Amino acid sequence: MDPKDRIETLRREISEHNRLYYEENSPVISDEEYDALVKELERLEREHPEYAAPESPTMRVGSDLVVVPGDLVLVREFRKRPHTEPMLSISNTYSEEELFDFDRRVRTDLEGEPVSYSCEPKIDGVALELVYENGGLVAGVTRGDGFVGDEVTENVRLIRSIPQRIEGVPGEFVVRGEAYLERAEFDAINERRRGEGLKTFANPRNLAAGSVKALDRGLLEGRGLKFFPYGALGPVGSGDSLHERLERLRGLGFTVNPHIERHETPVAIIDYIGKIERVRDTLPYDIDGVVIKVDSVEQFRRLGTTAKSPRGAVAFKYRARQTETVIRRIVFQVGRTGRVTPVADLEPVFLAGSTISRATLHNEQEIARKDIREHDAVIIEKGGDVIPKVVSVVFGKRPLDSEPVRFPDRCPACGSPLVRHEEEVDIRCVNAACQAVVENSILHFASRNAMNIEDMGPALVEQLMETGLVRDYADLYSLEAGRLAALERMGDRSAANIIAAVEGSKTRPLAHLLFALGIRHVGTGSARVLAERFGSLDSLMEADAETLQSVEDVGPVVARSIREFFQNEANRSLVERLRVHGLTFVQESPKTSGTEEFFAGKTFVLTGVLSSMTREAASELIIARGGKVTTSVSKKTDFVIAGADPGSKLDKANTLGVAVLDEAGFLRHAGTK
Repeated sequence: MDPKDRIETLRREISEHNRLYYEENSPVISDEEYDALVKELERLEREHPEYAAPESPTMRVGSDLVVVPGDLVLVREFRKRPHTEPMLSISNTYSEEELFDFDRRVRTDLEGEPVSYSCEPKIDGVALELVYENGGLVAGVTRGDGFVGDEVTENVRLIRSIPQRIEGVPGEFVVRGEAYLERAEFDAINERRRGEGLKTFANPRNLAAGSVKALDRGLLEGRGLKFFPYGALGPVGSGDSLHERLERLRGLGFTVNPHIERHETPVAIIDYIGKIERVRDTLPYDIDGVVIKVDSVEQFRRLGTTAKSPRGAVAFKYRARQTETVIRRIVFQVGRTGRVTPVADLEPVFLAGSTISRATLHNEQEIARKDIREHDAVIIEKGGDVIPKVVSVVFGKRPLDSEPVRFPDRCPACGSPLVRHEEEVDIRCVNAACQAVVENSILHFASRNAMNIEDMGPALVEQLMETGLVRDYADLYSLEAGRLAALERMGDRSAANIIAAVEGSKTRPLAHLLFALGIRHVGTGSARVLAERFGSLDSLMEADAETLQSVEDVGPVVARSIREFFQNEANRSLVERLRVHGLTFVQESPKTSGTEEFFAGKTFVLTGVLSSMTREAASELIIARGGKVTTSVSKKTDFVIAGADPGSKLDKANTLGVAVLDEAGFLRHAGTK
């Protein structure tokens, strides 16, 4: 495959996996498989810098958003607070060889200085930053995008292992750590919910994340979250090692993980990793590996960071756990885009902390490659200890009357003929009125990065469709509070909240609406670019393929998908109904006062690593001030913004005589410095 096409494919795949993990709470691949995709994309972007893009998922720190099914009181918008220092995610490794490579890189960068490492279990929880001023807790902040997080201070105050006051520490003092839920507490919560006829939660990590963002503080009080610190910023005692800082935190009243150890060689670290894995099942909380950090704070800071991760730390992830079970039958599910996915209905089996009864089989090609059949004995694993996956068939136990799986030629939800595009392995239902497609499209339309309609979850959408109140997402804007309140387990107050959320969504920007429409291959980044380029939904609807492909990062596949969507009469009718309801069809004109004057109408290219923000955040800042961001330098480029390790784009800018701004100059013009 052409490198540019492969890069575009990987970006779409990774962005979709991010959406499934962070927004839908339904990942379909393991951490190891995800990391392999990211590493391939990082390699291709290094080899082909001309295709770099600030919105690439390689430039993003993982989001901390988790939507917890069943909790209809989650807050999805919080006051934002910038982190004192970037709160980056840690890169993963899965082999001893990679761990030795990490150690070699560290020692090379430190030019042979003695190095020791602080090693700790990798808690599967929620990262938090705690800010104290003159001894009092003033803020609790989630990781967010690594640079700006959500303030959840009032909920953090309810976590009993977080001190409300610390003595003897004047001024500002920042502690970072992991909030988590013990398995016993998680099991007790699910048992109570089963007794009340409520949906149970998937795993302790997602329940902890949802609880930290719960609106009803009573929910959090009843969930027993705990907190382990893993570091502190600024001077703490002598402050020259992570180990000393943790001991100081212990003295200030924090509970420090007793399994943290300091080691000096990769061999000793590997022994530690094995020791922790052997006691893993006896720990009261879930872990998915071990975190290894350079213990010297001064050395750690000197090693610096990449765009996403500190160079002085790595997470060794444990391999997924496996067990054997039997496929009772194979069923076919229909998603938002009409994609038909085979799913294995399994004999329930306990694995890695939960009972597994279903596993995705991905597509027809995957089933054929592994020769998976109904009634087969199979080996399954939980990738990242979360995602059930069929690894292989135990052929020696296959029944004599076994037959290969026959894929349907008609939609299992509506009976319409299924189709397959030449370049795809998936089969799809193309009936826009298919109930399964419609239900999932409504959920997508209402999701956080789309129209952000709170409380519009799967159970409610199913109710709305079953009662005939909603047939598609445009019908959401015709809902009436009285008829909504009459639904089972609804009531006047809940109905009023939903009507208000639907009404409020009408003000969402054009880019959100474009993403919400559910056009295949149009993600949040491309929706923003399209909104900027065309300025209105009407202009986009009338654009031909050539015009669409002239837009940065829109290739033939995306252009064709956009054209097919708007050429469909049913889709255009849907759009017209949204227009009648008053949704935003025109891009808001950028302001041209203050700092905006510098950016308005100019074209910028970003290169290198910025220390104060991700390149995606910098792009958003430029666009908000009326500028345009492209990925390649040309004579039409007004400014190149160069961070650390800028690469060939800076050379090209100098050759063409394009003006160059360093990070300080960029921040000064942006009014943020």
